[in-house]
Amino acid sequence: MVAVCRGTRRGLHLAAATAGDGRGLAGEHHGEIVAVVPGRDPSAVAAVLSRRLGAEDAQVTVGATGPVVPAAGLRDAHAEARRVTDALAAIGMRAGSAHDLGFAGLVTSTPGDVERYLHRVLGSVTEYDTRRGSDLLGTLEAYFAAGGSPRRAASALHVHVNTVAQRLDRIASLLGTDWQGPDRALEIQLALRLRRIRAG
Repeated sequence: MVAVCRGTRRGLHLAAATAGDGRGLAGEHHGEIVAVVPGRDPSAVAAVLSRRLGAEDAQVTVGATGPVVPAAGLRDAHAEARRVTDALAAIGMRAGSAHDLGFAGLVTSTPGDVERYLHRVLGSVTEYDTRRGSDLLGTLEAYFAAGGSPRRAASALHVHVNTVAQRLDRIASLLGTDWQGPDRALEIQLALRLRRIRAG
């Protein structure tokens, strides 16, 4: 993992001292602490560093990315961790990774990150459609285009409203019952739009 810690001098030096429980490397680079630490979950690494810094410095922001394999990817990982840290600071979050930023994390992304985002948001539905030859993704698009009206979505899809209701039930079983909540619905709609743009 690569973590970028930004804040006051005291906090930065504490971050260096605690990086990776002493198993990582940390040093100052252009007024920030850059830490290379073991781990597989960048959000967890950022949270641990932020927690350790919390008592000492409320002004520190920690952005992390990774894992980094091979080590030759450190430069790109550092650049991404800096972008994540900038985005976290801009929206008032103390710690996290691009994943924690949700769709806002796309601002910090590479094309591979966009693909991972699409898989994270729509992967279960895409895999279901591929296995079953269904078009739940098309139903989702029609449903959102119809303003969340199953009846209007059914009309656009030329199917009975009960068919749309059954498909929406299946979607809920794949995405979770909170898929229509404001934040999740926004992410799903953005992912659907990105998927269409990439296909086009």
